[in-house]
Amino acid sequence: MSPAEHVAAWLRQANRVLFITGAGLSAESGLPTYRGVGGLYEDAETPEGLSIEQALSGGMLRRDPALCWKYIAQIENACRGAMPNRAHELIAAFQERVETWVLTQNVDGFHGQAGSDHVIPIHGDIHELYCPSCGWEDWVHDYAELPMPPHCPRCRAIIRPRVVLFGEMLPPAAVGCLNQQLQQGFDLVFSVGTTSGFSYIAQPVLMAAAQGVPTVEINPGETPVSPHVRQRFSCGAVEALEAIWAAWR
Repeated sequence: MSPAEHVAAWLRQANRVLFITGAGLSAESGLPTYRGVGGLYEDAETPEGLSIEQALSGGMLRRDPALCWKYIAQIENACRGAMPNRAHELIAAFQERVETWVLTQNVDGFHGQAGSDHVIPIHGDIHELYCPSCGWEDWVHDYAELPMPPHCPRCRAIIRPRVVLFGEMLPPAAVGCLNQQLQQGFDLVFSVGTTSGFSYIAQPVLMAAAQGVPTVEINPGETPVSPHVRQRFSCGAVEALEAIWAAWR
């Protein structure tokens, strides 16, 4: 059997499937895959002489909101006009026949837009804004009409996107949901387009492999989980998922 046919056979036996996704998945929508929140920054320093980890940190948002918002807005601008690609659509389509969960590092919101019902956005969503002072919140399509830095329409405090900036903790609700789903267990785990550089991204794959659960990695380059997965596709997400979908259907 081909690699895609092997994965299709596992899918036919599965009741619950987990997709772990990263910047490489959205690359085929035209989004960059560099370093930084949302995978935007390739340079080591900003023009201000700061690392991007400093500029896009929770501390900087408190000390200098205008500077931090400058780089938050660049992330949103990179997402603006882009759409979910065929890989997002296929992941959503899998849920028609098997309970499908998505753990994503991406802040673009594409999985939800493509129709996935069970998404854990562990780093948040750039389109969700809220006020830490009074609790106001809203979902915005883009930042085109926002003044920089934007203020709360209710109390005039600085608002922020519901994303994890450098130096901040992961959202407790998302972590709780992930742990609950991992405790229930999965019959097949995919790692798609992520370097698996964070322990909470690599661990579900490593746990599944240790328990004998089939694991699949889709990534052109090797990652820390590559030696541990049962099946690996050294290509882009669309190419691999199209082949798996065709073999499964």
